[in-house]
Amino acid sequence: MSETGSGPGRILVAVYGVFALAATSRAGVQIATKFHEAPLAYGLSAFAAVIYILATVALARSSRWVAVIACTIEFVGVLAIGTYSLVSASSFPDATVWSGYGQGYGYVPLVLPVLGLVWLRRTSRTPTTEPAAH
Repeated sequence: MSETGSGPGRILVAVYGVFALAATSRAGVQIATKFHEAPLAYGLSAFAAVIYILATVALARSSRWVAVIACTIEFVGVLAIGTYSLVSASSFPDATVWSGYGQGYGYVPLVLPVLGLVWLRRTSRTPTTEPAAH
């Protein structure tokens, strides 16, 4: 089993770290300055920030199950919030990280959990070191 935060996984951890920082900063400012304007959107931004932090730490520390859970919640969240934000635009007077499937972030929030789950699957394979039996 490979470490999830090594090799190309370092890039994944770095991108998750950037998103954790961006989402946390954005949510913090939004909640502190104008929460009353869009409480649903800003609360969801804070939730996304927690998921990004959790995924970053789990991937960096090779906590596979935590990382799988975080990436899965992230992917489901992006799909659900992305769809809801398009169907009920009035519920989102301001964007979240996941609204519009992450459109404001170049759709990276939609692609990132997929890459995370693929990386976790790829690094979970145990390399065969013994010769095959005949």
